[in-house]
Order: sequence, then C-alpha cells, then structure tokens
Amino acid sequence: MIHPSALVDSAATLGANVTVGPFSVIGPDVEIGEGTWIGPHVVISGPCRIGRENRIFQFCSVGEVPQDKKFAGEDSRLEIGDRNVIREGATLHRGTGAGGGLTCVGDDNLLMAYVHVAHDCKIGNSVIMANNASLAGHVTLGDYAILGGFTLVHQFCAIGAHSFSAMGSAISKDVPPYTMVAGNPAEPHGLNSEGLKRRGFSVEVQRALRQAYRVLYRSGLGREQALAQMADLAQAHPEVALLHAFVRDSKRSIVR
Repeated sequence: MIHPSALVDSAATLGANVTVGPFSVIGPDVEIGEGTWIGPHVVISGPCRIGRENRIFQFCSVGEVPQDKKFAGEDSRLEIGDRNVIREGATLHRGTGAGGGLTCVGDDNLLMAYVHVAHDCKIGNSVIMANNASLAGHVTLGDYAILGGFTLVHQFCAIGAHSFSAMGSAISKDVPPYTMVAGNPAEPHGLNSEGLKRRGFSVEVQRALRQAYRVLYRSGLGREQALAQMADLAQAHPEVALLHAFVRDSKRSIVR
C-alpha cells in the first residue's frame, strides 16, 4: 500500500492497511494508525502520532517544527485522533516546550484546504475549519465548533463548543459556546440556533440557552453580575453550565 516513489523512514510505524501515495515523505518517530490514507506529496515529520482511518490529502505538511522563534529544538509532538479529513495544503505544527509540548487534534474533524493549526493548539471533536481558517499558537477549539473560511484566531484564544464564525472573522477574544460571531474584530451575533437544532438540542435546552445569552449579552450586566444571574439556569441545565463555566474561566475576556 506504499507507492514506490514514497519515502518512508525505517523508524516510522505504519498500521495495517495504511496507504501512502506517490512522492510522500514519512519521517522517523511517526506512527500512523490502521486504515489511514496518505495522499501524494504529503510530508509528515515526527514526533507525530496519527490515529485510525484518517484521510490526508496532497501537499499537506503535518508535524513540522513550530513557527515560534523561542522554539529551540526541545521535545514536542503532534497527536491526531481518528477519522479526520485533512484537505489539500493544510499545515499542522508540533507543540513547544513553553506550551506543554503538544499540539493535538481529536476525532471526526474536517480541516479544509489550506487550514493552518499552529503550535500548542488543542482541537476537539467534530470540528469544521473551512478553507484558509487559521489558528495562531495555543488556541483551544471546542467540539462541534465551525470556523468559516478565512477566519483568523489570535493566539491563546478559546473557541467554545458548538460556536460558529462567519467567513473572514478576526477573533482576538474568547468565543463562548453556542455563540455566532462575525466581523473584524469579531462580535457576537446571537446563538448558533441552526447548529443546536441539527445536533438535537431539545426545545427546552434551546430556550434556556437563549435566556442565558440574553443575560450575558443584552442585559447590560457586567461579567460577574451576569454569571450570578445565570447561576440557577446553569444548575438546571448542563448545557448552560458549560457556557457559565467558559465565561467564568475566560482568560482573555469574551467577545463583545
């Protein structure tokens, strides 16, 4: 399943039924799980761990050293889960010592063409990053988040689960779960209601999230006051509790 023109280092480990396309290069200390397909002209550098049944398309660069001037060759790695689709020209870099040494991507994500995932980023599960969306270093991207094409995310930002960014958004603050943002700089534009419906959130939960969103963004309250007013809703609904905890723990402050 390895094309004769591919270069696979003897120190790489490939699981059963792995396909490596023409002119791809697999370096040492790379592990690729069973059933993963590597297209042509892909470069994978280690240390890097890739799970099962992924599809990595042509001209991707996976596991390369980070674009960080402080990086001095310390041990770091990239870990990718299962069933991800990584499209043409995407770049995913290893972590840095200052950031914990790990960049990680979960399961069932779609990273479209020319996406960039910088050092020390943490991507959850079932995320979609549309064409040319880019994460600076140390970004956290929650489950089911969707970043529209050409979305740019500043370093150290957290993007909450089930959130949505419009095309061309420039995000420099944390985006709470379930929230839609757009613009440069990105501003909130309501709940991601369509996403909540598609993922089977009950009418009751959607109503509670709308109420929490109004408290957070339309009541005129400061963060601590809004959190206090949301407390009962958070106690009654785990979904609101996720929103409440995110806002409470935000380090960069949330989009406004």
